[in-house]
Amino acid sequence: MEKLHGTTVQEQLEEIEHIKKVREVADKLKDIKIAMLTTINTEGKPHSRPMYTFDVKDDGIIWMFLAKDSHKVKEIETNPNVILNYSNPQHDLYITVNGLAEVSENAAKIEELWTDRFKAWFPYGKTDPNLALLKITPQQAEYWQSPDILLAQIVSLVKNTISGNAYVEGENKKIDFLSNHHGEDKTRS
Repeated sequence: MEKLHGTTVQEQLEEIEHIKKVREVADKLKDIKIAMLTTINTEGKPHSRPMYTFDVKDDGIIWMFLAKDSHKVKEIETNPNVILNYSNPQHDLYITVNGLAEVSENAAKIEELWTDRFKAWFPYGKTDPNLALLKITPQQAEYWQSPDILLAQIVSLVKNTISGNAYVEGENKKIDFLSNHHGEDKTRS
């Protein structure tokens, strides 16, 4: 874990709570590398495309490479609100992240994230003049996850039938990254 930046105990506790939320989402995302990035195009309509995402660190920032001359740049400059949709059907896991995007040319971050696999899109490598980063600061995430095992589903169905509750398959949770210690996360499982 990185060094805490808060100067008071309360600020440090809020920072720790934020890191816990980030790690929960990062753990869900660790095996999913492609997200559908949705921006708002010039006609005001949603526009989605697949993008490679890097592992999320404790700061919660989601990083992607992008071309400076792409439509995404103009769309993000006009409206920085974006949505990332991730899915892992093999594990019945689906995640949506709402956040604010900005284009960055942070050379140290490009150096940290670069591998030659990206030369297909940026032939001049990490010094490609068209290479930039998309920095997404999550504001809220929501995930849905169903149990992988049929037995777990049967046990849940029987338990809910006996208790008189409606059958709810799996887990659904909203995580608000903007809330402080007074904010709520809503969980349904």
